[in-house]
Amino acid sequence: MCPHCTSKKTKKNGKLGGIQRYKCSSCNSYFSSKRRPDKLQEIIFKKYIYKRQTLSDLAEEYKKSSRWVQKQIFEYEPNIKYHKPRAIVLICDATFYGKRKDKLGTLVFKDDITKEILLSKHIQSELSADYKLLLNQLLELGYTVLSVTIDGKRGLQKVFKDFPLQMCHFHQAKTVRRYITKRPRLQAGKDLKKIMYRLTQTNEKKFTKKLDEWYETYKNFIEEKSINNDTGKSYYTHQKVRAAYRSLRANLSYLFTRNKYKNFKIPNTTNTLDGGTFSPLKILIKIHRGLSKSLKLKMVDDYLLNYKKK
Repeated sequence: MCPHCTSKKTKKNGKLGGIQRYKCSSCNSYFSSKRRPDKLQEIIFKKYIYKRQTLSDLAEEYKKSSRWVQKQIFEYEPNIKYHKPRAIVLICDATFYGKRKDKLGTLVFKDDITKEILLSKHIQSELSADYKLLLNQLLELGYTVLSVTIDGKRGLQKVFKDFPLQMCHFHQAKTVRRYITKRPRLQAGKDLKKIMYRLTQTNEKKFTKKLDEWYETYKNFIEEKSINNDTGKSYYTHQKVRAAYRSLRANLSYLFTRNKYKNFKIPNTTNTLDGGTFSPLKILIKIHRGLSKSLKLKMVDDYLLNYKKK
């Protein structure tokens, strides 16, 4: 419909600067859609970010200056997320991609059923309060959380205490490996490593039994203490092996949740976020490593918003 009269008889009249123009057959006036400038900004932004076109290339394409192109990119705002509340299998994790002096990160909530990014929040450090904030937003939107898979960060068990909680097997193995290394020298570490590697191939009863047997064998070993000659204080002689065991023991009740709720098809890792979502995002950020902080965060928002479409 013509904005200058009531006529619906309009026809396309070519493009000017990449914006579609129309001519009214009744009053002969020319006009363009009010939504076109926003759409054009989106097109230019995506060409610059995802198709890696340079400012000069875009300036030549649209017959404009590089400064004009840059303005369109900076003024572009990602669309608002449209939610469809439903039952979800939730995966939560955070990733960091900023420099040490300007640390940037994003906390992401993803539905493993549809692979859709539901919510996200830019952060400078990974805090339980941020997880709690997004969880409350999710529930207020009307979603039903069937289960939650996390990486094992301290404090998250309390945040998600009302839901079936699955600890990521990959992160648990990573924690144990950090303490005893890939090639443990002590026999206690070697035996604990063998138990750890059976995690994905066993059940809670068998795993607990093996862990109990290990503890009975090495109880005196991991409880052994030494004295610091300078301070006179005692400390556990084999702290790292002890820490690896205590990590498994502390997370034991969350390692096999998926077996108790088989109908939910709960993932036992957060890899769909780590590898499926975060890895391509970090590659994109590396390609555009010269972006300002505000534009980098805008790029992350747009990437997560359109993740399902990629």
